[in-house]
Amino acid sequence: MSTFDEYFVRILDAAAAEATADGSAAVEAQHLLLAIAGEGSPALEAAGLDRPALRRALEQEFTRSLATAGVRVPGGLPRSTPDPARTHSIGASAKVAIERSFDLVERKRDIRPGHLLLGVIQAELGTVPRALALAGVDRAALRERALREVRE
Repeated sequence: MSTFDEYFVRILDAAAAEATADGSAAVEAQHLLLAIAGEGSPALEAAGLDRPALRRALEQEFTRSLATAGVRVPGGLPRSTPDPARTHSIGASAKVAIERSFDLVERKRDIRPGHLLLGVIQAELGTVPRALALAGVDRAALRERALREVRE
């Protein structure tokens, strides 16, 4: 296995653990982003985004989405009850993010960890861009940092 293949397996495993912790049935783009942050990403770190900061932004995004639907959660979100026996499918947002990652390179052997981050953060709609906006992240600057990371 290549270095990227090993990284990709670690990220998918960590993303599945994030989905389990959330009580989610599928691994989605936000779980990939949390896993990437947990592994360490210079681009995310430069934007002030570590795993706890991303978790807070994602929780805030979820609370706001619920409020938009008319659901109020006084006292904050309750913790989910993880089911460690649950197996996870790859959700639509994660599939698209992974596909975008591989579309950024001509040959699979040229893919690097930063490409996966780029695939996740390039989404125009959905949980990840809303959470990044709530965290005050300049997505264009984050994208540029990630691009520099893959070129180094």
